[in-house]
Amino acid sequence: MPNYLKMQKRQQVLALLELGWTYRRIEAETGVRRETVSRYDRLRRANAAKVFPGSEGATTPSEADRAGPDPPNPAKVFPGSEPNAAKVFPGSDLPPRSSAATYHDAIVEKLDAGLSLQRLWQDLVEEFGYASSYESVKRYVRTLRRARRVVGVIHTAPGEEGQVDFFQGVPTFNATTGQWQRPWVFRMTLGHSRHGYEEAAWDQKLETFLRLHANAFRDFGGVPTIVRHDNLKSAVVRACLYDPDMNEVYAAFARHHGFTALPTRPRNPRENGKQERSGGYVKDNALKGHRFDSLDECNAHLRRWNRTVARLRIHGTTRRQVFTHFLESDKPALQPLPAEPFALFHCGDRTVHPDGHVEVQGAFYPAPSHLLGLLIQVRWDQHLVRLYHNQVQVAVHTRVAPGKFAPRPGQNPADLVSSQRAFLERLLGRCERVGPDLRLWAEAAFAERGVRAFRLLQGALDLTRAHPKEALLRAARLACEHQLFRYRDLRRLASQAPGDLRQRTLIDVHPNIRPLTHYRLEEFL
Repeated sequence: MPNYLKMQKRQQVLALLELGWTYRRIEAETGVRRETVSRYDRLRRANAAKVFPGSEGATTPSEADRAGPDPPNPAKVFPGSEPNAAKVFPGSDLPPRSSAATYHDAIVEKLDAGLSLQRLWQDLVEEFGYASSYESVKRYVRTLRRARRVVGVIHTAPGEEGQVDFFQGVPTFNATTGQWQRPWVFRMTLGHSRHGYEEAAWDQKLETFLRLHANAFRDFGGVPTIVRHDNLKSAVVRACLYDPDMNEVYAAFARHHGFTALPTRPRNPRENGKQERSGGYVKDNALKGHRFDSLDECNAHLRRWNRTVARLRIHGTTRRQVFTHFLESDKPALQPLPAEPFALFHCGDRTVHPDGHVEVQGAFYPAPSHLLGLLIQVRWDQHLVRLYHNQVQVAVHTRVAPGKFAPRPGQNPADLVSSQRAFLERLLGRCERVGPDLRLWAEAAFAERGVRAFRLLQGALDLTRAHPKEALLRAARLACEHQLFRYRDLRRLASQAPGDLRQRTLIDVHPNIRPLTHYRLEEFL
């Protein structure tokens, strides 16, 4: 039922329309809804349009004489309207009332540049002094018809590509936590025949991700050439538009099975479109409306559904039965499965501690002493720990229990503990950098005094601050010849001038030395 206004309210609305007020402003001022205001506006315009272009108002000749040769017609032109507003005929489209229509070209240009509506409005205010609200820009943009882009269809050869993705499943009881949870459903779809494999899991960890890949390959009976996936952390450690960083373990898994891992561009799911549509099909057809008492029950249902429904359907694009198409085209083109299963390992970066060790899952493994303080790569599995520096393997150790120190290769358990050995090698290395003579003296001092020589070696290195390098090396050479392994001896030799170190011989003739014949046994009786 139309809303008829009282005469006073109607005259108020018409007067405000004559002033060029917008519907929203009139609604805020009078309380009359915009739909009612627009109806009265149409009636007002229809009445005003009865005067056709070029015609003059119905005036009497006497009035025309009084008005002159070109009488004005103020009633036909409204404030804020165009000078020739009467060109709008009854029933024609009204000119745009949006304040943003004036900036149509700028708005279209900024939309094509990919700017957001908020940024677009901010630029209009800054560049053109736009005085209307952000909502007015949003309303105007909704009226624009954007040009549609042509999207190509990605065709794949038989056995060429498989697409993988995760999506959340339906409520399933988790006996470990005692709660109902939604597991993650893994789906791999072959791009040519659209045959797929699905399996539910509780997480998306790397071990789970690789296990689900291997299960899918066994179910297909082969491996596709390319596996396309999104940028989940199990596959891509750093997403990038041009050069993403692959997970090292996943890259090794791909090399082992002979496929190329190909991540999609960030925020571009169309590149994985077959899998996106396939995942939606599994959600709507296989899982929607179900609840499962265990994960095993969910996976059993998915296997039965794949065998009785998904494989037997006629695909809407290929117009062929999925499983028959797979057996005829995809399966013969798949690569064979590897002879041995993939040896799962973990990898990470570690800094070599001052004691010469790196920590891996609570245990400590020695690294070469020249790598102290450097960042190296570590790979480990259930049995071995491998250390790499600049992609070169530098050490291999057998796994030890958490809290234990792994021995160095060839080390006797009765020898120094690993931290003492690393400290000794560090001191010997510093002595080597001073000179070979000091290194030889340091090794001989350690062989003579054992662990007590640690502080002695530190003192010998400290002498380099007070004595020239040549003097210290000369003192180390002499101390090693005379088996002097005390700090005071080395310091004394280093402080002496080269002339003071000449070889001294014993004499037997001297005024203060009496001959032996002067000594008689009776003198001592």
